[in-house]
Amino acid sequence: MTTRPQLPERVPRAEGEPTALDGLLVVDFTRVVAGPACTQTLADFGAEVIKIENPDGGDDTRSYEHADLAGESAAYVSLNRNKRGIVLDFTNPAACDVARELIARADVVVENFSAGVMRKYGLDYPSVAPSNPRLVYCSISAYGRQGPFASRPGFDPITQAESGFMSLNGFPDGPPVRTGPPAIDMVTGMSACNAILLALFARDRLGRGQHVEVALFDVALGMTGFYGMAHLMTGENFSRQGNSPNGSPSVGLYEAADAPFYIACANDRLYRRLVIEVLGRPDLASGEFADRRLRTANKDRLRAILTGIFVQDLRENWVTRMKAANIPVGYLRTVEEAFNSPEVRERHRVSQIPHPTAGTVPNVEQPIRLSLTPVADPLAAPLLGEHTMEVLRKTLGYDDARIAALAEAGAFGMVATVEVS
Repeated sequence: MTTRPQLPERVPRAEGEPTALDGLLVVDFTRVVAGPACTQTLADFGAEVIKIENPDGGDDTRSYEHADLAGESAAYVSLNRNKRGIVLDFTNPAACDVARELIARADVVVENFSAGVMRKYGLDYPSVAPSNPRLVYCSISAYGRQGPFASRPGFDPITQAESGFMSLNGFPDGPPVRTGPPAIDMVTGMSACNAILLALFARDRLGRGQHVEVALFDVALGMTGFYGMAHLMTGENFSRQGNSPNGSPSVGLYEAADAPFYIACANDRLYRRLVIEVLGRPDLASGEFADRRLRTANKDRLRAILTGIFVQDLRENWVTRMKAANIPVGYLRTVEEAFNSPEVRERHRVSQIPHPTAGTVPNVEQPIRLSLTPVADPLAAPLLGEHTMEVLRKTLGYDDARIAALAEAGAFGMVATVEVS
């Protein structure tokens, strides 16, 4: 039986410190991974992010199976920190009116619906830009909002497969493998955040906003990196190299007598340091192993030699000696081992934060650090519709009578957390 890790309370930020995005209003129509990852970064740095969900179940990740606390899934909690959540039923015209009023006041809109959904409800960029010309409107999709593929549905693993990215993952004698975490979704979220910040920077100079787009397929294609570029330069169809990119035998996973470790001696300088200072084998730095190209040409023989040497001692001994020689080396850790590691502990990467129904939920810190404008103190992902009344009253200035009329019209569906009074 597994037990939930004990996590420290989070140390709050210093009183009075500004955040980078103070005063920025973001209306968030996103769900699942890429969109929420984007808007969570904006929220972490101080933007007011209002997450709009369908009252019938909300964000799909709420029901993901990885784990949950008091009904809140790990996927949802990990992607929706620092947001205020409201519910609107877009099949109800009154709810669409509320959405349009929020957009009219917003600096940023982010959406990742299927093609045509926002247009259907009069919430697409051409419909809302005239009333808010400074609006930055970001659309995230699988294949873009223009062209013959705009209507195709697509998810992270589909674009991994179609872009060639998946063909580069795995071992040469095995099938292509998708990444465990949804890497394309996460990098698309980062790219969307960058696109929004670029458009906001341009708005300061040009005086108006714009429509920006980010597509999962485009991101996945770009993530083939130098393999894709090498194909364009040579015509060669590169494929899987396992744990040793380009077949380099001095980069990869090795087994010590008791446990595995990973080394990355990618250049001649580091390789010579490894074989001479750590292994005491200067013969491995000359002849058929003298430089990277020769080592790659003779990779099977060199890998067999290194494998035979490393298995003769314990992992900790190898790691200690390599660190002393300033050689890039790391333990192969499980998720549990990683989250219990000294790097996580000393860098204060995890904590626990209050939650209205679960008591507390784990928090993984934002990886970006700014010295003058640090991240906002984290607030747990909102319950479905948790802040509907607060947003209507404080952001839009609705009085009780108007809110009651909206509720009577069914604009909020039947969400239990929405209370008119």
